[in-house]
Amino acid sequence: MVASDRLPFLVDRDVAARVERLELGFNPYGIDPYGVSRTAVARAMTMLRWAYRSYFRVEVKGIEHVPEHGGAMIVGNHSGGVAVDAALLIGTCFYELEPPRLAQGMAEKFINRMPFGSLWSSRTGQFTGLPEQAVRLLRDGRLLMVFPEGARGTAKLYWDRRSLVRFGTGFVRVAMQAGAPIVPVAILGGGEAIPTIFNAEWLGRLIGAPYLPVTPYLLPIPLPVKFRFLFGEPMRFDGDGTEDDEVIAEHVEVVRARIAQMIEEAA
Repeated sequence: MVASDRLPFLVDRDVAARVERLELGFNPYGIDPYGVSRTAVARAMTMLRWAYRSYFRVEVKGIEHVPEHGGAMIVGNHSGGVAVDAALLIGTCFYELEPPRLAQGMAEKFINRMPFGSLWSSRTGQFTGLPEQAVRLLRDGRLLMVFPEGARGTAKLYWDRRSLVRFGTGFVRVAMQAGAPIVPVAILGGGEAIPTIFNAEWLGRLIGAPYLPVTPYLLPIPLPVKFRFLFGEPMRFDGDGTEDDEVIAEHVEVVRARIAQMIEEAA
């Protein structure tokens, strides 16, 4: 794709060159074993680049803690009504790492109910799947992106933007089963980008989403604020993921406390 002068429509040449360095095992048709499309990723990263570089002016620290190769799980906090932070985290791994890596997330199930949402998300590596698929991705050397707060995280109101709600526990079991490190990341800027003051659940149901965030200017349109991503040292836990719930809960709390500490230090 890079060598040709006929790049796919809406694909930047520099982005295309980075896509070529992704270690995803694309076949001659540009599709990887999970159905990820090389062209779809290139188009998505081309469209994201201006927002990443110019609109949100993303600042990154500690990116060296993300392994260059092999399976790893990036675990971060969530805020901002709409998952802008997730898109920018994908951009961080793509634009800042060398070789670039594609962070793949387990997307919220409501995306499948949105027109073209399921096809677009899967073509760019974002899946709504089971824990077994997450384990498989990690064992296949992929970079998995997880937000243990889920939709509860993006539902946080502006004044709670730097707090953490309850973490789900499944991500620790998945990481332990796959023998993969957990890389904590503190994300600042999401709550400022979409300063939610109210979540309209009934409006969300109209579009198949859990809620629709309402801002002081009504619409959840992101403001041009700076995002910061601070990566911490990888964390590993002994075991195979079949441990008692109490043991897993303790590990989850360790990760949660580390992210909370990083947010506090960066604030």
